[in-house]
Amino acid sequence: MAVPRSGTDRGDLTRTAILALLGTVGPLSRTEIAARLDLSLASVTGLTKELLGNGMLEELDLRPSRGGRPAQRLGLVGGAGRALGIKVAADRLVIVDVRLDGEVLGSWERPFDPAAPDALADLCDAVEDVVAQATRTPPLLGIGVGVPGGVDDQAVGTVNAPTLGWQAMPVGERLRRRLRLPVLVENDVNALAAAERLYGKGRTHRDFLVLTIGRGVGAAIVTDGRVYRGARGGAGEFGHVPIDPGGPVCGCGAAGCLEAFVGAAGLLAAAGAKGLTIPADDPSGAGGARRGPVAALGRAAADGEHAARAVFAEAGAILGRAVAGLINIVDPEVVVVLGEGTADWPHWRTGFDPAVRAQLLPGRRDIEIEVESWDDTSWAQGAAALVLATPFDAAGTAGEQGRLVRARLIGATP
Repeated sequence: MAVPRSGTDRGDLTRTAILALLGTVGPLSRTEIAARLDLSLASVTGLTKELLGNGMLEELDLRPSRGGRPAQRLGLVGGAGRALGIKVAADRLVIVDVRLDGEVLGSWERPFDPAAPDALADLCDAVEDVVAQATRTPPLLGIGVGVPGGVDDQAVGTVNAPTLGWQAMPVGERLRRRLRLPVLVENDVNALAAAERLYGKGRTHRDFLVLTIGRGVGAAIVTDGRVYRGARGGAGEFGHVPIDPGGPVCGCGAAGCLEAFVGAAGLLAAAGAKGLTIPADDPSGAGGARRGPVAALGRAAADGEHAARAVFAEAGAILGRAVAGLINIVDPEVVVVLGEGTADWPHWRTGFDPAVRAQLLPGRRDIEIEVESWDDTSWAQGAAALVLATPFDAAGTAGEQGRLVRARLIGATP
């Protein structure tokens, strides 16, 4: 799909292309920009002069040239724009204010009940309150929302999320009507993949997998630099790969899904089967430490409890075999592991590493599997990346909302 041209001229599109190029590959000289975008040097010089004047680009160091004058490199200014990212969970909202270069300017947490009769009104109230509190500079480009479920279209934002009890919830429409800002809504794991594309491994890899472990299990498939969403926006429900038809019942209602074995509920069930007693409300999680029974199970494993370590190792082996199958199917360059569960990854990997390598095809056994650091704001940062990635979205995935984001970035009137 081509980038929508309604309301923009060729100059606006070219300015966006320059921002996109520098946002994805880093600083370049004017000559390099002209060559990569197949533009004349005179056009690039004129357009970058405007972008410099608007505070979107900055001149960096001089790069030595081959015999001529040193080339002045241009870089994207992080302060050219910002976005709010909202992670919707079963018990709370996490909201962050993020600059174009990925710097977090502020974060907020609000209690939230998705089953409440006025859940969408409560969501709008919380976001409106943060918009009023957040910094006024740089300009707010839009709002991204990450949800643990399927989303028909980022620009429409109708959500089907069984874990939240939501069916055809018009999240995007309600937020746009209240806030009169561009709003993009996406599955939370796909949103993390957008963040990886901007700021993580995706800057140097065009084909990669994002795997998340925590309360559930998810995956995002990035191919040729784009997140694969599927026909209905629901691609990546990796947690519902069938493992054993005689296994425990999953939250989706089916029996024996991967998530039923290695998600939070599966880990706790396995711990109970081994005779471990894990407190439901772990008091040792106070003072900023992880809270909850899975965190307590992780601390037991870290303290040397053999049964607790066995729970993670066995789950890791199940996960490793499933991940190997996914790698064999999509053939990524790298796998990035994220999520709350990565805090216990040393215990997972004793089962995961040998299982995944054993099941991979011979030519893929050296694939890099990288586990990244995690904190409570990471999901919301992924949601903000939906908006911040929009100027770099050559496929036009964000539709009309993407056009409005680009218009705000280049200073046009939407």
